[in-house]
Amino acid sequence: MSSPTSSAPLRALKIGIIGFGPFAQFLTQTMIKQGHSIRATSRSDYSEHCARLGIPFIRDMDEFLQSDNEVVLLCTSILSLSDVVESMPFQCLKQPTLFADVLSVKEYPRDVLLQALPPESDLICTHPMFGPESGRDGWHGLTLMYEKVRIRNEAVCSGFLHIFASELIIAQGCKMLEMTCEEHDKLAAKSQFLTHTIGRVLAEMQIEPTPIDTKGFEKLFEVKESVANDSFDLFNGLYVHNRFARQQLKNFEVAFDGVKHKLLDRMNE
Repeated sequence: MSSPTSSAPLRALKIGIIGFGPFAQFLTQTMIKQGHSIRATSRSDYSEHCARLGIPFIRDMDEFLQSDNEVVLLCTSILSLSDVVESMPFQCLKQPTLFADVLSVKEYPRDVLLQALPPESDLICTHPMFGPESGRDGWHGLTLMYEKVRIRNEAVCSGFLHIFASELIIAQGCKMLEMTCEEHDKLAAKSQFLTHTIGRVLAEMQIEPTPIDTKGFEKLFEVKESVANDSFDLFNGLYVHNRFARQQLKNFEVAFDGVKHKLLDRMNE
């Protein structure tokens, strides 16, 4: 069996996607090019978009789970995950299935899915550290974090990881980074959540370009604009469902107060 980082193609997979928003659509384009069989379901009606992609859109969740998926990929929002999982009729599954998620937090979906999934179903938690904008020119060098939480069918798991490791048969794919969900959330609180926090603060300040911008300010404006492309629900989810984010917000507040007091002290001197 080829390793996840091998460029040799593995067999095509039958993949069902739950939550067919922009990120799922972005991933689907590459999966189709790789030869995988895709079907989608979502609370919103994406039947026309799926028709343009040449894949079935299944509104009924019972029918979706009965459609012989080897992999079920959860691309829901962080805040809606629990409701979606609770509404899934797992008894409709025809075979042991690999469940995967792409949420920006990892301990939370791992715990929700471990509690809800049938014991014979496998689970891998992933976080593609890119999106439609940063990955529009290819995934080469971009990071895919994953943890094999419960894997017995190594062939299906390797095939799923190969989607990211190879991207296309003729191109190199992601930098594959295996780590625990806990370690991911610790690091993400210090990077992704902190970036979103700073971007939201800058958005609240309504900063705009000026004729005398420094390179440093231009980068700050890019952070603000990048965060503006994401919903506040994502930011909320990063805070509510990453237990390490609370401490980072406190650290940010303490650091800001410390800088402010240094300025005031110097001014008073």
